[in-house]
Amino acid sequence: MLGEILIAGMASLLICMFLGPKFIEFLRAREFGQHIREDGPEGHHGKAGTPTMGGLVIFLSVAVPFLILGDYDVVSLTVFGTAVASATLGFADDWTKISKKRSLGISAKGKLAAQALIALALWYVATEVVGLPGELRLRFLDVSIALGYFYPVLILLVLFGATNGVNLTDGLDGLAAGCGAIVLFAYTGMTVITSGYQDLALLCACLAGACVGFLWFNSFPAAIFMGDTGSLGIGGAIAALAIMTQTEVLLIIIGGIFVIEALSVLIQVFAFQKFRKRVFLMAPIHHHFELIAWSETKIILRFWIVAAICSAIGFTLYQQSLS
Repeated sequence: MLGEILIAGMASLLICMFLGPKFIEFLRAREFGQHIREDGPEGHHGKAGTPTMGGLVIFLSVAVPFLILGDYDVVSLTVFGTAVASATLGFADDWTKISKKRSLGISAKGKLAAQALIALALWYVATEVVGLPGELRLRFLDVSIALGYFYPVLILLVLFGATNGVNLTDGLDGLAAGCGAIVLFAYTGMTVITSGYQDLALLCACLAGACVGFLWFNSFPAAIFMGDTGSLGIGGAIAALAIMTQTEVLLIIIGGIFVIEALSVLIQVFAFQKFRKRVFLMAPIHHHFELIAWSETKIILRFWIVAAICSAIGFTLYQQSLS
């Protein structure tokens, strides 16, 4: 089974690298480019027009080896379905931006309503089909807290937090794809060492491999952006993985870089609304480092290092909880 997992991951990587050039050419021919926010960093205005919606290539590269090599167990199909549903929402958002030639897509209320429906479906399958007990596990303390009716709320918070965390991180070339790959590699290792999660490990390997393959074109200077199709899809996959493996609390550590990015926005908004002061020069926090003259490659590499440290700590805690 380990061989199949490695083959699936490599297949996703190679498919993504093979399809990338043709897809970029297709998007350029139709002028499906990124619209940059006017209030963003000045250096980003030169990225306007870069092909977007690269998440389509990522998830096509995931789907082919997973559907060929997978065993179609309900857990892995649920994670895959959540990722595809989230990516579909992201595609609708990207298409709105492109068709209306603006940097704003679907309204925040519209996104939240769609994510609530995805979360409800995930909750139903998790409890009624998979049979998860509807509790919050604190693995490092070996404690479980029964949530009852609050369990679907937890699922919504995890889904909303993960998708938006990845989406906010997707602001520099290769940042979200690299950090996403690191987190998904951690989940690949976690599911490999856990009995009964082998098909889920195969899916994780496909997701991680596709992210690495996408980095070939998305690294600085990016030839294509993943768009909300990719960021929401990857975030949805990570959220569903956390639910199915009961690592919702550990996800705060494993996906620490996404938590930092999201918290920087919350802190900035709170400080400005409460005190009319900014904590950071610009949020999310990677823009702050841009404005203090860090190069884009330095920010990306250092954020990848932080992501790797966080994922390694989370993986270690998970492994210890199994012993």
